[in-house]
Amino acid sequence: STRVRSSAASDVYKRQLLNTLNNIYALTAFDTEKAQQAIQELSKLLRYVLYDNQETFVPLTKEVEFIQNYIELMRIRVSSAVKINTNFQIRPDSQSPVAPLLFISLIENAFKHGISPTEPSYIRIYFSESADSVCCEIANSYHPKNEADKSGSGIGLEQVRKRLELTYPGRYEWQHSVSEDEKEYKSILVINH
Repeated sequence: STRVRSSAASDVYKRQLLNTLNNIYALTAFDTEKAQQAIQELSKLLRYVLYDNQETFVPLTKEVEFIQNYIELMRIRVSSAVKINTNFQIRPDSQSPVAPLLFISLIENAFKHGISPTEPSYIRIYFSESADSVCCEIANSYHPKNEADKSGSGIGLEQVRKRLELTYPGRYEWQHSVSEDEKEYKSILVINH
């Protein structure tokens, strides 16, 4: 379980670090203020990945803070035409235990397949919490990669499934599918404490 979590964390970290450094490099040429902001957001992400997520479970507030930092970094990287809406309905001091870096693969997937350089794009991320469960609902416009650009396709979601089975056997529900008109991808993950 720890090995799968570490591997997933390492993969997310490596992809995010390389992509972000390339983008920051490009930003330094024409928008130094945005580049500085991106470096600050990246610093917060790295702190969490390197130091704050070493336990099997972390408080939901810590995980949500990491997710919010990730989303803010992505906002800097994508066009302002991409509509990104978030809603976090969790207690401000929530100690609900969740596996660290579990949700980030779902969010990363939304950014990877939900954004088109030429067509309208959106990502909606909704988190809610009840006394006995945590729910993460993500919907995004669906712009699948073409055959030439499917590197790693499906690997992140398969890692999520394996981690869920190892960490929450019989205590989760995960529905994910493409709409009938193939214009939206939706993922709903409910974890029961």
